[in-house]
Amino acid sequence: MKLATYSSEGVTRAGVFDGEALFDAWDLLGDGERTSLRELIALDRVGELAQLLTGNHGGSPVGEPWTLGPPIPDPDKVICIGLNYRAHAEEFGLDIPEAPTVFAKFPNALVGTGATVPLPRTSDKVDFEAEVAFVVGRRAKDVPVDDALDHIAGYTLLDDLSARDLQFLTPQWMPGKVFDGSAPCGPWLVTPDEVGPPDGIDLSLTLNDEEMQSSTTADLIFSVPELVSRLSSWMTLEPGDIVSTGTPSGVGSGRDPRVWLKDGDRVVVSSAKIGELETTLGPA
Repeated sequence: MKLATYSSEGVTRAGVFDGEALFDAWDLLGDGERTSLRELIALDRVGELAQLLTGNHGGSPVGEPWTLGPPIPDPDKVICIGLNYRAHAEEFGLDIPEAPTVFAKFPNALVGTGATVPLPRTSDKVDFEAEVAFVVGRRAKDVPVDDALDHIAGYTLLDDLSARDLQFLTPQWMPGKVFDGSAPCGPWLVTPDEVGPPDGIDLSLTLNDEEMQSSTTADLIFSVPELVSRLSSWMTLEPGDIVSTGTPSGVGSGRDPRVWLKDGDRVVVSSAKIGELETTLGPA
């Protein structure tokens, strides 16, 4: 099942795809005064929605035009994992980390598929990073690895746009990670039953139709269940929290010559299991 946050006529609401058509999720559930996908997940009504879609639910598709935003535009936390693909660590000559490298982004970084992201004026070295992200479905605290997948609502794609000159300006990475629009996310949230095993998710990135990154989550150093368990031992994860699991090799800063994003560039992150996330760089 594909869950989404959509905007239509200036209103933002939770949606669900039934085949190729978009339906309002809360209207199908008979609770149309609610709007948020994060709330739908927190109230544990995803299963109820899935049951409705197996029958003749009688709903009417959302009228066009509508646009997709980031699946969860209002998370409590956007947690990112660095250096989590073996090949990515190797391309920079770095040791395999003994624990996940963790940093944060914030909701100002989130934009949906099709968005145009202005390059920050304070940087001329903005890089791309294709990532698979998961969304927390149930509150998680000190979760054992064996129970971790029970706490995941679904998977989406994220491009961890990174201003490398700002990232390494201080010992902490965050200055280069938090500019507006630096986390394109989407196109939707795909439930685990449709995605399959978390170590079998493909992902790739093209820049102006040239493939730059291609891998699968089988190359993760810390797997999705390990991340849920480790992170939940360090902090309480709440429904709707986004965890982006890291990027594979092939980033622009690891190339010779290096590749930095410029106005007009088109970046597409793709996965056969999840979908396609498209971003244009430049003036809005």
